[in-house]
Amino acid sequence: MKKIVSLGMAYFFLGLGMIGVFIPLLPTVPFLLVSAWFAVRGSEDLHQWLLNHPRFGQMLREWEEHGAMSRRSKIIAVSMIILSWLIMFVLAVNPWVLGFLVLLFLSVSAYIISRPEP
Repeated sequence: MKKIVSLGMAYFFLGLGMIGVFIPLLPTVPFLLVSAWFAVRGSEDLHQWLLNHPRFGQMLREWEEHGAMSRRSKIIAVSMIILSWLIMFVLAVNPWVLGFLVLLFLSVSAYIISRPEP
């Protein structure tokens, strides 16, 4: 049962990742990372397919083997975090929510920046 649920979740997140390829502002790589994580538990064939994918395989392997992110990926991720916060600021989101999001986004950005580069 655990293997079936893991396989289903792997395909679900793979689907979200593929949608993210075509829809701006929907992340692709985080969904693929989660898909690969579930694929390890549900289907070694799917996991190998993800790791050998011509477009995303290298990023997934670098993350899986070393927890590494390319400098370009880091810049894009942190830029999108800043852009997200600025959009919420312009839309006059509740100041308490903005304050919480500053702390959350700074924490996530610090984690991203601290990852080694391949």
